[in-house]
Amino acid sequence: MLHSCGGIFLEERVSCKDLLERSVSFIVSDRSVYLPQREEMAIALVSLILVALVALYFYLTKNYDYWQKRNVPCVDGALPGVGHFWNVITMKTTFSECCRKIYNNNRNRSMVGIYNFRSPALIVLEPELVKTVMQTSFANFHENGFKIDPELDPLLANNPFFTSGEKWATGRKRLTYAFSSMRLKILLESVEEVCQQFENYLDKKLNKVEKIELELKDLFARFTAQVVTGAGFGIDGLSFNEEKEKESFYAMGKSFLDPTGVNNIIFILIFFVPLLGKLFRMPFLPKKADRFFRTIIADVMEQRRSEKVSRNDFLQLMAELERVEGTKIDLEVLVSHAVSFFIDGYETSSTVLSFAGFQLASHPDVQEKLRNEVISVLDKYDGVITYEALKEMTYMDQVISESQRCVPAVGFLTKICTEATELKGSDGLTCHVDRGMQILIPVHGLQEDPRYWERPEVFDPERFGPDRKHSIERFAFLPFGEGPRICVGMRMAQLQMKACLATLLRKYSLELSPKTRTPLKMMASFFLAAAEGGLWAYIRPIH
Repeated sequence: MLHSCGGIFLEERVSCKDLLERSVSFIVSDRSVYLPQREEMAIALVSLILVALVALYFYLTKNYDYWQKRNVPCVDGALPGVGHFWNVITMKTTFSECCRKIYNNNRNRSMVGIYNFRSPALIVLEPELVKTVMQTSFANFHENGFKIDPELDPLLANNPFFTSGEKWATGRKRLTYAFSSMRLKILLESVEEVCQQFENYLDKKLNKVEKIELELKDLFARFTAQVVTGAGFGIDGLSFNEEKEKESFYAMGKSFLDPTGVNNIIFILIFFVPLLGKLFRMPFLPKKADRFFRTIIADVMEQRRSEKVSRNDFLQLMAELERVEGTKIDLEVLVSHAVSFFIDGYETSSTVLSFAGFQLASHPDVQEKLRNEVISVLDKYDGVITYEALKEMTYMDQVISESQRCVPAVGFLTKICTEATELKGSDGLTCHVDRGMQILIPVHGLQEDPRYWERPEVFDPERFGPDRKHSIERFAFLPFGEGPRICVGMRMAQLQMKACLATLLRKYSLELSPKTRTPLKMMASFFLAAAEGGLWAYIRPIH
């Protein structure tokens, strides 16, 4: 009987020793036959991988001599494929902080080149160039740098922040109509109701206790969510109703605007790597939120068109605008405007309020001075928060402005060159800017530069006082942007923030909680500023 072992046929009687010797002899001879062929294959495979890696490297760094060719200084440390934003992509730092560091390392220059992934981008570093981009040569830079895919985000695609050309002009005109001085007075009536709800909410929490500890962003987000639903849509947003919190506009906004890890990844994919965002079909506004807004706005707008009773909200103003223009506003466009009203009024304003609250809690002397102003002004108006009363609270304007200077809600701005032009810096640098190039404006860096601000590290509302504010370098302070694309809802935002702080300070005091980590460190959120661990404060009634 024959047995096969590795191609050697044996008789059953062969000894183990003979078997072992023959097997070793065969393996050696087998390797001697095939080893050169295997080595060649291995060498070929390694060579192919190396060639592929080298080709990939050259592809990823193909544009990385762009600034050198144009004699424009470039920031060191660009990585293949990701440029200068590796720490942003890996969520080790914020985009704002990244721009701020570049600004601080290049203060002696008027502009500096960087790479946003593989694409060259230009950071303008001096106020005069910022003015050129945002105002003087607006026609050459009239688009914002963020793009929204209308297929994935049809409601955001009509937001004036993301649009350009005729669509931007039409959208801005409608929102400007809603935020005129006369109509702001009408909208304030809804804000007054929310102020009372806010006061009741705090009174209820302080019932039978000396103080409460609250996270300021959470507290003020409830207020702003309630304002935008009342002043925006004329309905109860349920934001102060903790029993129905899951159904509230506050919870809806929180679901897609909070700087969570998932939301940050979505922001990065949509705004940094739009091709991947499109590939994964990833919208900024979740489908649940899209349906939520469409359903509510469609129902409320039908009521506004049919009923004869005039209401004090944004959708009522849109219904009036329809009558003025003699045509119905397309429902998709209408819902887009309403979503813009909600996002702009809810998230940005609550962010600014939370940092203003932090500064007031950290500076009791400033808080006391502001409280005295609030009480003094409201006494003249029988305790009622009116449009005229808020306008008289000038020290409050100073406090909010200084808080925005210290911690801007959005620490950078981005524009797109829409028509090729030249930028000339005061240091003699000249850059030919091609159409389509991204321009970055490091807001945070400008707002803490000691060349424009005396002792910038100090929180000092007096720098915005009547005797000093005129000496401020205008384009080194950009809390709402500047030029023709300055935030259209700026005055509405200021109105609701002042009403909120007036309501809080006339009855309660703020004291910083040990839960707040100081000095503040920002979360690696993509867009708006958010403090790690939150901004916690004790709230006490004033006796």
